[in-house]
Amino acid sequence: MADITNTAHANRARAASENPVKRFFRATEIDTRLLGMVGAMLIIWIGFNIMSGGLFLTPRNLWNLSVQTASVAVMATGMVLVIVTRNIDLSVGSILGFVGMIMGVLQAELLPQLLGFNHPATWIVTLLAGLLLGAAIGALHGTIIAFLNVPSFIVTLGGLLVWRGATWFVTSGRTVAPMDATFRLMGGGTEGSIGFTASWIVGLIACVAIVATIINSRKQRKRFGFPQRPMWAEYFLAAVGCALVLGAVAIVNSYPWPVAIARRYADANGIEWPEGGLFIAHGIAIPVLIAIVVGIIMSFISTRLRFGRYVFAIGGNPEAAELAGIKTRWVTVKIFALMGMLCAVAAAISTARLNAATNAQGELDELYTIAAAVIGGTSLSGGMGTIAGAMLGALVMQSLQSGMVLVGIDTPFQRIVVGVVLVVAVWLDTIYRARAK
Repeated sequence: MADITNTAHANRARAASENPVKRFFRATEIDTRLLGMVGAMLIIWIGFNIMSGGLFLTPRNLWNLSVQTASVAVMATGMVLVIVTRNIDLSVGSILGFVGMIMGVLQAELLPQLLGFNHPATWIVTLLAGLLLGAAIGALHGTIIAFLNVPSFIVTLGGLLVWRGATWFVTSGRTVAPMDATFRLMGGGTEGSIGFTASWIVGLIACVAIVATIINSRKQRKRFGFPQRPMWAEYFLAAVGCALVLGAVAIVNSYPWPVAIARRYADANGIEWPEGGLFIAHGIAIPVLIAIVVGIIMSFISTRLRFGRYVFAIGGNPEAAELAGIKTRWVTVKIFALMGMLCAVAAAISTARLNAATNAQGELDELYTIAAAVIGGTSLSGGMGTIAGAMLGALVMQSLQSGMVLVGIDTPFQRIVVGVVLVVAVWLDTIYRARAK
Protein backbone atom coordinates (compact mmCIF):
# COMPACT_ATOMS: atom_id res chain seq x y z
CA MET A 1 0.00 0.00 0.00
CA ALA A 2 2.86 2.32 0.84
CA ASP A 3 4.48 1.54 -2.50
CA ILE A 4 1.30 2.48 -4.36
CA THR A 5 1.02 5.75 -2.43
CA ASN A 6 4.66 6.59 -3.07
CA THR A 7 4.24 5.84 -6.78
CA ALA A 8 1.17 8.08 -6.98
CA HIS A 9 3.06 10.91 -5.26
CA ALA A 10 5.99 10.41 -7.63
CA ASN A 11 3.70 10.53 -10.67
CA ARG A 12 2.05 13.74 -9.46
CA ALA A 13 5.44 15.29 -8.76
CA ARG A 14 6.68 14.33 -12.24
CA ALA A 15 3.53 15.72 -13.86
CA ALA A 16 3.91 18.99 -11.95
CA SER A 17 7.51 19.36 -13.15
CA GLU A 18 6.59 18.84 -16.84
CA ASN A 19 5.99 21.74 -19.17
CA PRO A 20 2.38 22.44 -20.27
CA VAL A 21 2.85 20.85 -23.71
CA LYS A 22 4.05 17.54 -22.27
CA ARG A 23 1.26 17.57 -19.70
CA PHE A 24 -1.27 18.16 -22.48
CA PHE A 25 -0.05 15.22 -24.57
CA ARG A 26 0.18 12.99 -21.51
CA ALA A 27 -3.38 13.86 -20.48
CA THR A 28 -4.97 13.49 -23.92
CA GLU A 29 -2.78 10.49 -24.92
CA ILE A 30 -2.58 11.83 -28.49
CA ASP A 31 -0.16 9.88 -30.68
CA THR A 32 2.55 12.41 -31.45
CA ARG A 33 3.60 10.49 -34.57
CA LEU A 34 0.11 10.74 -36.05
CA LEU A 35 -0.04 14.38 -35.02
CA GLY A 36 3.25 15.01 -36.79
CA MET A 37 1.87 13.31 -39.90
CA VAL A 38 -1.21 15.52 -39.79
CA GLY A 39 1.06 18.56 -39.53
CA ALA A 40 3.10 17.38 -42.52
CA MET A 41 -0.08 16.82 -44.53
CA LEU A 42 -1.33 20.33 -43.73
CA ILE A 43 2.00 21.75 -44.88
CA ILE A 44 1.67 19.78 -48.13
CA TRP A 45 -1.89 21.01 -48.64
CA ILE A 46 -1.06 24.65 -47.97
CA GLY A 47 2.06 24.48 -50.15
CA PHE A 48 0.22 22.99 -53.13
CA ASN A 49 -2.67 25.40 -52.61
CA ILE A 50 -0.28 28.33 -52.94
CA MET A 51 1.50 26.85 -55.96
CA SER A 52 -1.79 26.02 -57.71
CA GLY A 53 -3.30 29.45 -57.18
CA GLY A 54 -5.85 28.28 -54.63
CA LEU A 55 -7.09 25.26 -56.56
CA PHE A 56 -5.89 22.51 -54.21
CA LEU A 57 -8.04 23.35 -51.19
CA THR A 58 -11.29 23.67 -53.15
CA PRO A 59 -14.20 21.33 -52.28
CA ARG A 60 -13.95 19.78 -55.75
CA ASN A 61 -10.28 18.84 -55.42
CA LEU A 62 -10.63 17.63 -51.83
CA TRP A 63 -13.62 15.48 -52.82
CA ASN A 64 -11.64 13.98 -55.72
CA LEU A 65 -8.66 13.48 -53.40
CA SER A 66 -10.78 11.43 -50.99
CA VAL A 67 -12.05 9.22 -53.84
CA GLN A 68 -8.57 8.73 -55.29
CA THR A 69 -7.24 7.72 -51.86
CA ALA A 70 -9.89 5.06 -51.21
CA SER A 71 -8.41 2.04 -53.04
CA VAL A 72 -4.86 2.48 -51.72
CA ALA A 73 -6.20 3.18 -48.20
CA VAL A 74 -8.12 -0.12 -48.27
CA MET A 75 -5.00 -2.09 -49.23
CA ALA A 76 -2.83 -0.17 -46.75
CA THR A 77 -4.96 -1.48 -43.85
CA GLY A 78 -3.98 -5.03 -44.79
CA MET A 79 -0.37 -4.13 -45.50
CA VAL A 80 -0.04 -3.04 -41.87
CA LEU A 81 -0.66 -6.59 -40.66
CA VAL A 82 1.68 -8.02 -43.30
CA ILE A 83 4.56 -5.70 -42.35
CA VAL A 84 3.89 -6.04 -38.62
CA THR A 85 4.69 -9.77 -38.96
CA ARG A 86 8.01 -8.87 -40.67
CA ASN A 87 6.74 -9.81 -44.12
CA ILE A 88 6.09 -7.79 -47.26
CA ASP A 89 3.63 -8.06 -50.14
CA LEU A 90 4.86 -6.72 -53.47
CA SER A 91 2.03 -8.29 -55.44
CA VAL A 92 -0.93 -6.18 -54.28
CA GLY A 93 -1.02 -4.01 -57.41
CA SER A 94 -0.91 -7.03 -59.72
CA ILE A 95 -3.59 -8.84 -57.70
CA LEU A 96 -5.75 -5.72 -57.98
CA GLY A 97 -5.27 -5.69 -61.75
CA PHE A 98 -5.95 -9.41 -62.19
CA VAL A 99 -9.02 -9.53 -59.94
CA GLY A 100 -10.30 -6.31 -61.51
CA MET A 101 -9.99 -7.86 -64.97
CA ILE A 102 -11.83 -11.02 -63.86
CA MET A 103 -14.63 -8.92 -62.35
CA GLY A 104 -14.79 -6.87 -65.54
CA VAL A 105 -15.09 -9.94 -67.76
CA LEU A 106 -17.73 -11.44 -65.48
CA GLN A 107 -20.10 -8.48 -65.57
CA ALA A 108 -19.42 -7.32 -69.12
CA GLU A 109 -19.29 -10.64 -70.98
CA LEU A 110 -20.21 -13.76 -68.95
CA LEU A 111 -23.01 -12.86 -66.53
CA PRO A 112 -25.16 -11.02 -69.15
CA GLN A 113 -25.37 -14.31 -71.05
CA LEU A 114 -26.45 -16.19 -67.92
CA LEU A 115 -28.56 -13.61 -66.07
CA GLY A 116 -29.34 -11.06 -68.76
CA PHE A 117 -28.28 -7.42 -69.03
CA ASN A 118 -28.64 -5.15 -65.98
CA HIS A 119 -29.69 -8.03 -63.72
CA PRO A 120 -29.81 -6.83 -60.07
CA ALA A 121 -27.65 -9.75 -58.93
CA THR A 122 -24.82 -9.03 -61.39
CA TRP A 123 -22.83 -6.74 -59.08
CA ILE A 124 -23.31 -9.08 -56.09
CA VAL A 125 -22.05 -12.15 -57.96
CA THR A 126 -19.16 -10.14 -59.39
CA LEU A 127 -18.08 -8.77 -56.02
CA LEU A 128 -18.34 -12.15 -54.27
CA ALA A 129 -16.34 -13.83 -57.04
CA GLY A 130 -13.68 -11.13 -56.74
CA LEU A 131 -13.44 -11.48 -52.97
CA LEU A 132 -13.11 -15.27 -53.18
CA LEU A 133 -10.50 -15.04 -55.93
CA GLY A 134 -8.49 -12.43 -54.01
CA ALA A 135 -8.61 -14.50 -50.83
CA ALA A 136 -7.52 -17.63 -52.74
CA ILE A 137 -4.54 -15.84 -54.31
CA GLY A 138 -3.51 -14.40 -50.96
CA ALA A 139 -3.89 -17.78 -49.26
CA LEU A 140 -1.70 -19.35 -51.96
CA HIS A 141 1.02 -16.80 -51.29
CA GLY A 142 0.68 -17.28 -47.53
CA THR A 143 0.88 -21.07 -47.81
CA ILE A 144 4.09 -20.91 -49.83
CA ILE A 145 5.59 -18.45 -47.34
CA ALA A 146 4.48 -20.26 -44.20
CA PHE A 147 4.82 -23.94 -45.12
CA LEU A 148 7.53 -23.93 -47.79
CA ASN A 149 9.61 -21.30 -45.96
CA VAL A 150 10.12 -19.16 -49.07
CA PRO A 151 10.72 -15.50 -48.10
CA SER A 152 7.69 -13.27 -48.61
CA PHE A 153 9.78 -10.87 -50.69
CA ILE A 154 10.47 -13.59 -53.27
CA VAL A 155 6.96 -15.08 -53.25
CA THR A 156 5.19 -11.77 -53.72
CA LEU A 157 7.78 -10.52 -56.22
CA GLY A 158 6.96 -13.63 -58.24
CA GLY A 159 3.26 -12.90 -57.69
CA LEU A 160 3.77 -9.38 -59.01
CA LEU A 161 5.05 -10.80 -62.30
CA VAL A 162 2.70 -13.80 -62.51
CA TRP A 163 -0.58 -11.96 -61.89
CA ARG A 164 0.38 -9.02 -64.08
CA GLY A 165 1.05 -11.46 -66.91
CA ALA A 166 -2.16 -13.37 -66.16
CA THR A 167 -4.12 -10.13 -66.42
CA TRP A 168 -2.99 -9.77 -70.02
CA PHE A 169 -3.85 -13.38 -70.90
CA VAL A 170 -7.43 -13.10 -69.61
CA THR A 171 -8.44 -10.88 -72.54
CA SER A 172 -5.27 -10.90 -74.68
CA GLY A 173 -4.65 -7.29 -73.72
CA ARG A 174 -8.17 -5.97 -74.37
CA THR A 175 -9.81 -3.35 -72.20
CA VAL A 176 -13.18 -4.58 -70.91
CA ALA A 177 -16.06 -2.11 -70.59
CA PRO A 178 -18.63 -0.97 -69.60
CA MET A 179 -19.37 -2.12 -66.06
CA ASP A 180 -22.75 -2.88 -64.49
CA ALA A 181 -24.66 0.29 -63.52
CA THR A 182 -25.01 -0.71 -59.85
CA PHE A 183 -21.41 -1.87 -59.68
CA ARG A 184 -20.26 1.55 -60.92
CA LEU A 185 -21.67 3.19 -57.79
CA MET A 186 -18.68 1.83 -55.86
CA GLY A 187 -16.44 4.10 -57.91
CA GLY A 188 -17.96 7.42 -56.83
CA GLY A 189 -19.11 10.14 -59.21
CA THR A 190 -22.36 12.07 -59.10
CA GLU A 191 -24.46 8.93 -58.73
CA GLY A 192 -21.90 7.16 -56.56
CA SER A 193 -22.36 9.59 -53.66
CA ILE A 194 -24.94 9.56 -50.92
CA GLY A 195 -26.06 13.19 -51.16
CA PHE A 196 -26.55 16.11 -48.80
CA THR A 197 -28.97 14.75 -46.19
CA ALA A 198 -27.50 11.25 -45.93
CA SER A 199 -24.03 12.72 -45.51
CA TRP A 200 -25.12 14.79 -42.51
CA ILE A 201 -26.83 11.74 -41.04
CA VAL A 202 -23.61 9.73 -41.42
CA GLY A 203 -21.67 12.60 -39.84
CA LEU A 204 -24.00 12.74 -36.83
CA ILE A 205 -23.83 8.97 -36.40
CA ALA A 206 -20.04 9.20 -36.49
CA CYS A 207 -20.12 11.90 -33.78
CA VAL A 208 -22.35 9.72 -31.59
CA ALA A 209 -19.94 6.81 -32.15
CA ILE A 210 -16.96 8.97 -31.13
CA VAL A 211 -18.64 10.06 -27.91
CA ALA A 212 -19.82 6.51 -27.18
CA THR A 213 -16.30 5.15 -27.74
CA ILE A 214 -14.81 7.68 -25.31
CA ILE A 215 -17.46 6.88 -22.68
CA ASN A 216 -16.97 3.14 -23.10
CA SER A 217 -13.18 3.51 -22.88
CA ARG A 218 -13.58 5.43 -19.63
CA LYS A 219 -15.85 2.72 -18.19
CA GLN A 220 -13.42 -0.02 -19.18
CA ARG A 221 -10.50 1.82 -17.59
CA LYS A 222 -12.46 2.25 -14.38
CA ARG A 223 -13.50 -1.40 -14.43
CA PHE A 224 -9.94 -2.70 -14.69
CA GLY A 225 -8.35 -0.02 -12.51
CA PHE A 226 -6.39 1.73 -15.27
CA PRO A 227 -5.51 5.44 -14.99
CA GLN A 228 -8.24 7.76 -16.27
CA ARG A 229 -7.80 10.73 -18.54
CA PRO A 230 -8.86 14.08 -17.02
CA MET A 231 -12.42 15.06 -17.89
CA TRP A 232 -11.23 18.12 -19.80
CA ALA A 233 -9.14 15.82 -22.01
CA GLU A 234 -12.18 13.63 -22.73
CA TYR A 235 -14.25 16.69 -23.67
CA PHE A 236 -11.41 17.99 -25.83
CA LEU A 237 -11.03 14.72 -27.75
CA ALA A 238 -14.78 14.44 -28.30
CA ALA A 239 -15.03 18.04 -29.50
CA VAL A 240 -12.07 17.77 -31.87
CA GLY A 241 -13.25 14.44 -33.29
CA CYS A 242 -16.78 15.70 -33.93
CA ALA A 243 -15.49 18.98 -35.39
CA LEU A 244 -13.27 17.12 -37.87
CA VAL A 245 -16.11 14.82 -38.94
CA LEU A 246 -18.66 17.61 -39.36
CA GLY A 247 -16.11 19.80 -41.12
CA ALA A 248 -15.37 17.02 -43.61
CA VAL A 249 -19.10 16.55 -44.24
CA ALA A 250 -19.52 20.30 -44.80
CA ILE A 251 -16.73 20.25 -47.40
CA VAL A 252 -18.12 17.32 -49.43
CA ASN A 253 -21.60 18.83 -49.26
CA SER A 254 -20.30 22.12 -50.68
CA TYR A 255 -19.20 20.40 -53.92
CA PRO A 256 -22.18 20.53 -56.34
CA TRP A 257 -23.04 18.38 -59.32
CA PRO A 258 -21.84 19.73 -62.69
CA VAL A 259 -24.41 22.03 -64.33
CA ALA A 260 -25.07 19.72 -67.30
CA ILE A 261 -25.74 16.70 -65.06
CA ALA A 262 -27.90 18.75 -62.68
CA ARG A 263 -29.94 20.06 -65.63
CA ARG A 264 -30.52 16.53 -66.97
CA TYR A 265 -31.60 15.44 -63.49
CA ALA A 266 -34.02 18.35 -63.24
CA ASP A 267 -35.51 17.62 -66.68
CA ALA A 268 -35.87 13.91 -65.91
CA ASN A 269 -37.65 14.59 -62.62
CA GLY A 270 -39.79 17.53 -63.73
CA ILE A 271 -37.95 20.05 -61.55
CA GLU A 272 -38.10 23.66 -62.69
CA TRP A 273 -34.64 25.05 -63.43
CA PRO A 274 -34.10 28.16 -61.24
CA GLU A 275 -32.47 31.30 -62.58
CA GLY A 276 -29.26 30.84 -60.58
CA GLY A 277 -29.00 27.12 -61.36
CA LEU A 278 -29.78 24.05 -59.25
CA PHE A 279 -27.40 23.19 -56.42
CA ILE A 280 -27.24 19.43 -55.76
CA ALA A 281 -24.49 18.38 -53.36
CA HIS A 282 -22.36 15.32 -54.03
CA GLY A 283 -22.01 14.43 -50.36
CA ILE A 284 -19.78 11.57 -49.22
CA ALA A 285 -18.62 9.31 -52.02
CA ILE A 286 -19.45 5.61 -51.70
CA PRO A 287 -15.80 4.46 -52.15
CA VAL A 288 -14.83 6.73 -49.25
CA LEU A 289 -17.52 5.12 -47.08
CA ILE A 290 -16.22 1.69 -48.12
CA ALA A 291 -12.68 2.68 -47.11
CA ILE A 292 -13.88 4.03 -43.76
CA VAL A 293 -15.88 0.87 -43.02
CA VAL A 294 -12.87 -1.29 -43.97
CA GLY A 295 -10.68 0.83 -41.69
CA ILE A 296 -13.06 0.39 -38.76
CA ILE A 297 -13.30 -3.37 -39.31
CA MET A 298 -9.52 -3.75 -39.64
CA SER A 299 -8.96 -1.64 -36.51
CA PHE A 300 -11.36 -3.89 -34.63
CA ILE A 301 -9.60 -7.00 -35.92
CA SER A 302 -6.14 -5.72 -35.04
CA THR A 303 -6.95 -4.34 -31.58
CA ARG A 304 -9.93 -6.30 -30.26
CA LEU A 305 -9.68 -9.84 -31.60
CA ARG A 306 -7.35 -12.66 -30.62
CA PHE A 307 -6.15 -12.83 -34.22
CA GLY A 308 -4.89 -9.24 -33.99
CA ARG A 309 -3.01 -9.98 -30.77
CA TYR A 310 -1.41 -12.98 -32.44
CA VAL A 311 -0.30 -10.82 -35.37
CA PHE A 312 1.48 -8.31 -33.14
CA ALA A 313 2.91 -11.08 -30.97
CA ILE A 314 4.45 -12.70 -34.04
CA GLY A 315 5.86 -9.37 -35.16
CA GLY A 316 7.33 -8.66 -31.76
CA ASN A 317 9.03 -12.03 -31.34
CA PRO A 318 8.18 -14.90 -33.74
CA GLU A 319 10.04 -17.55 -31.74
CA ALA A 320 8.36 -16.60 -28.47
CA ALA A 321 4.96 -16.50 -30.18
CA GLU A 322 5.42 -20.02 -31.48
CA LEU A 323 6.60 -21.29 -28.09
CA ALA A 324 3.50 -19.67 -26.56
CA GLY A 325 1.31 -21.95 -28.68
CA ILE A 326 0.37 -19.55 -31.48
CA LYS A 327 0.01 -21.34 -34.81
CA THR A 328 2.22 -18.84 -36.59
CA ARG A 329 2.04 -20.55 -39.97
CA TRP A 330 -1.75 -20.49 -40.14
CA VAL A 331 -1.81 -16.90 -38.90
CA THR A 332 0.51 -16.01 -41.79
CA VAL A 333 -1.79 -17.74 -44.29
CA LYS A 334 -4.79 -15.86 -42.89
CA ILE A 335 -2.97 -12.51 -43.07
CA PHE A 336 -2.15 -12.94 -46.75
CA ALA A 337 -5.66 -14.25 -47.51
CA LEU A 338 -7.07 -11.14 -45.83
CA MET A 339 -4.66 -9.01 -47.86
CA GLY A 340 -5.95 -10.67 -51.02
CA MET A 341 -9.56 -9.90 -50.08
CA LEU A 342 -8.67 -6.26 -49.49
CA CYS A 343 -7.02 -6.16 -52.91
CA ALA A 344 -10.32 -7.40 -54.34
CA VAL A 345 -12.22 -4.60 -52.58
CA ALA A 346 -9.70 -2.10 -53.96
CA ALA A 347 -10.09 -3.69 -57.41
CA ALA A 348 -13.87 -3.21 -57.25
CA ILE A 349 -13.43 0.47 -56.34
CA SER A 350 -10.83 1.04 -59.06
CA THR A 351 -12.73 -0.83 -61.79
CA ALA A 352 -15.99 0.90 -60.92
CA ARG A 353 -14.32 4.29 -60.94
CA LEU A 354 -12.76 3.72 -64.36
CA ASN A 355 -15.92 2.00 -65.67
CA ALA A 356 -13.49 -0.42 -67.30
CA ALA A 357 -10.94 -3.13 -66.54
CA THR A 358 -7.54 -2.39 -68.08
CA ASN A 359 -4.15 -4.11 -68.18
CA ALA A 360 -2.44 -1.12 -66.57
CA GLN A 361 -4.79 -1.12 -63.59
CA GLY A 362 -2.97 -1.25 -60.24
CA GLU A 363 0.52 -0.59 -61.62
CA LEU A 364 2.80 0.86 -58.90
CA ASP A 365 -0.01 0.52 -56.34
CA GLU A 366 2.28 -1.80 -54.35
CA LEU A 367 4.69 1.14 -53.97
CA TYR A 368 1.98 3.50 -52.75
CA THR A 369 0.47 0.89 -50.43
CA ILE A 370 3.76 0.03 -48.75
CA ALA A 371 4.70 3.70 -48.57
CA ALA A 372 1.34 4.54 -46.97
CA ALA A 373 1.81 1.89 -44.28
CA VAL A 374 5.41 2.92 -43.53
CA ILE A 375 4.67 6.65 -43.53
CA GLY A 376 1.75 5.87 -41.22
CA GLY A 377 4.13 4.50 -38.60
CA THR A 378 4.30 0.78 -39.41
CA SER A 379 7.79 -0.42 -38.61
CA LEU A 380 9.55 -2.57 -41.22
CA SER A 381 11.27 -4.41 -38.37
CA GLY A 382 7.84 -5.64 -37.23
CA GLY A 383 5.67 -5.45 -34.15
CA MET A 384 4.44 -1.86 -34.57
CA GLY A 385 1.76 -0.24 -36.71
CA THR A 386 -1.75 1.23 -36.71
CA ILE A 387 -4.60 1.07 -39.21
CA ALA A 388 -5.46 4.76 -38.76
CA GLY A 389 -1.84 5.71 -39.38
CA ALA A 390 -1.74 3.69 -42.63
CA MET A 391 -4.94 5.31 -43.92
CA LEU A 392 -3.58 8.74 -43.07
CA GLY A 393 -0.36 7.75 -44.82
CA ALA A 394 -2.39 6.86 -47.92
CA LEU A 395 -3.97 10.31 -47.82
CA VAL A 396 -0.53 11.93 -47.54
CA MET A 397 0.79 9.92 -50.52
CA GLN A 398 -2.25 10.73 -52.66
CA SER A 399 -2.02 14.40 -51.64
CA LEU A 400 1.55 14.49 -52.94
CA GLN A 401 0.60 12.82 -56.20
CA SER A 402 -2.57 14.88 -56.72
CA GLY A 403 -0.80 18.13 -55.87
CA MET A 404 2.05 17.43 -58.26
CA VAL A 405 -0.41 16.67 -61.07
CA LEU A 406 -2.32 19.87 -60.29
CA VAL A 407 0.77 22.07 -60.55
CA GLY A 408 1.96 20.31 -63.71
CA ILE A 409 4.96 18.32 -62.46
CA ASP A 410 6.07 15.57 -64.88
CA THR A 411 5.38 11.91 -64.03
CA PRO A 412 9.08 10.89 -63.76
CA PHE A 413 9.70 13.59 -61.17
CA GLN A 414 6.55 12.54 -59.29
CA ARG A 415 8.05 9.07 -58.86
CA ILE A 416 11.33 10.58 -57.68
CA VAL A 417 9.47 12.53 -55.00
CA VAL A 418 7.51 9.46 -53.85
CA GLY A 419 10.72 7.42 -53.63
CA VAL A 420 12.49 10.11 -51.61
CA VAL A 421 9.51 10.44 -49.26
CA LEU A 422 9.50 6.67 -48.66
CA VAL A 423 13.22 6.62 -47.81
CA VAL A 424 12.87 9.61 -45.49
CA ALA A 425 9.88 7.97 -43.75
CA VAL A 426 11.89 4.80 -43.04
CA TRP A 427 14.81 6.90 -41.80
CA LEU A 428 12.53 8.83 -39.42
CA ASP A 429 11.05 5.53 -38.21
CA THR A 430 14.56 4.28 -37.43
CA ILE A 431 15.33 7.44 -35.45
CA TYR A 432 12.01 7.20 -33.56
CA ARG A 433 12.60 3.59 -32.56
CA ALA A 434 16.16 4.31 -31.48
CA ARG A 435 14.97 7.14 -29.22
CA ALA A 436 12.13 5.00 -27.85
CA LYS A 437 14.66 2.44 -26.65
